[in-house]
Amino acid sequence: MTSFKLPALRALGELADCQPIVVIDTREQTPLAFSRLETVRGSLTTGDYSVAGLEDLISIERKSVADLTTCCVDSQRERFERELHRLRGFRFRRLLIIGTEEDIWRQKYQSNIMPSSVMASLCAFEIRYDVPVVFCADSEKAAALVERWAFWFARETVETLNELCRRTPARHFA
Repeated sequence: MTSFKLPALRALGELADCQPIVVIDTREQTPLAFSRLETVRGSLTTGDYSVAGLEDLISIERKSVADLTTCCVDSQRERFERELHRLRGFRFRRLLIIGTEEDIWRQKYQSNIMPSSVMASLCAFEIRYDVPVVFCADSEKAAALVERWAFWFARETVETLNELCRRTPARHFA
């Protein structure tokens, strides 16, 4: 009987030294500046950031406070809610707001929408679409957070696969 070696199993050891690559959607006009992980531009079906090879599992939608307030207005809200609905299909999903809740409460944006309406919309989005909302004070901190999410999500994915390969006899892969 010949031994059966799973190519992925051999490659898992090599993955220990690899870093995930952040995918930046081609429509993202002013992407975050990443300092620790490599990036590539690519077409994402949903969201602005993902991880190469895991594009169907992780998606991060980024909005500035000004963009967010525009998305809460009737003319843009329907399109944005469709985007949030698509995010539900991802194992890891986030709505990343560049700015603070205080920026919203102090109405540091151009729209006439009331701060309470913006905050109520965020609560509705979180509950209706099961998409966690995370605020980051500035783009630099947001980039570092996306890098941490990308790293840890990729690591957990590799560890899960590694554990699956250890527990599943090779004959199940034949």
